[in-house]
Amino acid sequence: MKMLELKNISYKYSDGDQYVLKNISYSFEKGKTYAIKGKSGSGKTTLLSLLSGLERFYEGDILFLGKSLTCMGLDQYRNTNIGIVFQSFNLLPHLNAIENIILSMDISHIQVENKKKQAIELLKKVGLNEEQGYRRILKLSGGEQQRVAIARSLSYQPEIILADEPTGNLDKETEDEIMKIFADLAHKEKKCIIIVTHSNNIARQADVIFELKKN
Repeated sequence: MKMLELKNISYKYSDGDQYVLKNISYSFEKGKTYAIKGKSGSGKTTLLSLLSGLERFYEGDILFLGKSLTCMGLDQYRNTNIGIVFQSFNLLPHLNAIENIILSMDISHIQVENKKKQAIELLKKVGLNEEQGYRRILKLSGGEQQRVAIARSLSYQPEIILADEPTGNLDKETEDEIMKIFADLAHKEKKCIIIVTHSNNIARQADVIFELKKN
């Protein structure tokens, strides 16, 4: 089942003449991991911004479950249908891991009977225990922080996870562990996982690879 579909997408910066992306058509299904590769300047991060609805000015169309993003409320789309994982984690350092996840639940207005319990369960899903959940973010390693970021992205049960260079700051062993989490989310929980990466190691472990060429 197609979760997301790009149909002849082209994009250029408002102050430029050259296209960053030109006539891109990809489709993404649930239950699979996708790696989007490309050299610097090929438009990987721009493509992720388009998929997440953060950038709207483009040629072509982007469909979520067959419906154009141009016809949807993009704030609701981002807060309910997709989760985003960043290379720099984007966690609030003055909060602990559990509090970061609960804050995400609050922002999305998801109805959860016991948010703390749910946050702890999400942390366990990505390999962290309750004691680690009560640690301040800066007391966690880079790999642990990225696990918290993944757990946070799952807090409102999105069907799609977009990850922007999620292992760029991690060593290979930790990178493999993070990729195993993404694979399990796709294959066992039928999430659609889309990863922008420059890592050949990550790409090799994905189910599908899309490679962007620099225009």
